[in-house]
Formats: sequence, C-alpha cells, structure tokens
Amino acid sequence: MPLTINATITLNNGQKMPQLGLGVYKMPPGKATEQAVRWALEAGYRHIDTAKFYSNEASVGQAVRDSGIARDKVWITTKLWPTDFLHPRKAFEASLKRLGMDYVDLYLLHFPAPVMALNLKLWAVLESLVGAGLCKSIGVSNYSAGQLQKVLSQARIKPVVNQVRCSPFNYPKELHEFCQQQGVAFEAYSPLTQGSQLDNQALRAIADKYHKSSAQVLLRWALQQGMIVIPKSQHQERIKENADIYDFELSANDMTKLSLL
Repeated sequence: MPLTINATITLNNGQKMPQLGLGVYKMPPGKATEQAVRWALEAGYRHIDTAKFYSNEASVGQAVRDSGIARDKVWITTKLWPTDFLHPRKAFEASLKRLGMDYVDLYLLHFPAPVMALNLKLWAVLESLVGAGLCKSIGVSNYSAGQLQKVLSQARIKPVVNQVRCSPFNYPKELHEFCQQQGVAFEAYSPLTQGSQLDNQALRAIADKYHKSSAQVLLRWALQQGMIVIPKSQHQERIKENADIYDFELSANDMTKLSLL
C-alpha cells in the first residue's frame, strides 16, 4: 500500500499510531507552540509529541481543543521526566491536567532509570495507568536493547514503542532490528539532525534527484524504514513541507546510500 499522511503503525496492543507526528521539543510555551500545533493539524498531522520537560503540554492541549478536531482523532504522547521518578503517578496526573485531557494515547519513560529495579517499579505504575483508562499505550524512550529486554522480560503490558534519536547520520541499526524482532515500534526523534546535516553533499545529491529538500528525503527514509517519525518545526511552510513526502519513493539503492551516511 502506498504511504499517505494518514499512514499508521499498528502497535503490539492493536492501537494504530500515526506514523508522522509533530515534535515540540524546545518550542516555547504559549502562542508559538499553539500556533505550530494548529498549523500541523491543518496540514493533516494527527500526532503531537510533547513531554513534561518541554514545558508546553498546556499549549499543546489548548491547540488541540481550538482545532475543533475530535480528541480521539489526535494522538497525544507525553513523557515522565527522571526528576519525577519517585512520584510517577502524581507526575502523570499533573501532565494530564496541563494537557486538559481525560487520557493520553501514549505515555513514555523519557529516559531509563540508572537502576533497573527502579525501571521495573516505574513500569508497573505505567501499567496501572493503562488499567485505569488514563493512557491507552505505554512505552520507553532512549532505551538500549539490553535495557528494553529487561523491561520486556518482566512486563505484564509490553512496551509499544521505543523512541530514540535516529537519522541516517545516527542510525542505531542493531537497536532498530531488535525492536522489530520484539514487536516494539521504533520511533525516531531528531530525524532532521536538528538541521546540522541538511547541507551534506551526498544527501543533497539524492534530494536533487527527486526534486525534494534534504529534510523531505530524511523523513521519507524513516517512513520507508517503517519508523514512526516526529520532525519539529515552528514555521508553517516547513511544517507543510515536512508533510509533503508522499508523492515520491526512494529507491532501494538510495535507501542503502542514506543508511550508510
């Protein structure tokens, strides 16, 4: 099936997560974030990724309400920050209040705890949130294969996602393959290298071949790898451009070239 902006990844719990989302890391709280989220929703995005640490959960929630789009049509992810590891339920409830929502679609452990026993205790709390109907899915972020395996070995509810930094310039191939083998969706943050590699010669040559921008090629690479991807931008034209990636397909050869960058 050809990819479209409505493409989803079916998670191991049966939930369907939109493959393209808007990341809001480092977006200031208030009007700037609200406007960026509204632009994304107008462009067809149905997935917004925030976190307690970003200090803009309230702005994301306001923008979703202002959009007029039904809550169950927009996927919302937020995350538990390490400073809240000692009171995770309270931290989750605070995030929910800031968002102004009755539930979130996905709640992630933002980073692994330094002691695995604490990770397992935190995971049990996240499982209880699912049981209470407060979040539909739970997952992890920045976990290595070994850390993820330990959670998988003890979990009553399997993590649905591992969100990690990923682009062709920083491709953790073995971790990606491990997640695929375990049925854990692989989600790429910083897929545009925070702009640092957009002028790379090899990347630009591939982009010119398809009459696309370097950013569009990076995002298309991630989609064709079966990843969930959350590019960040506060600019309307770039938000639109980042969604204009469904009218071309990278060849197998170009996918390999990109993976070797």
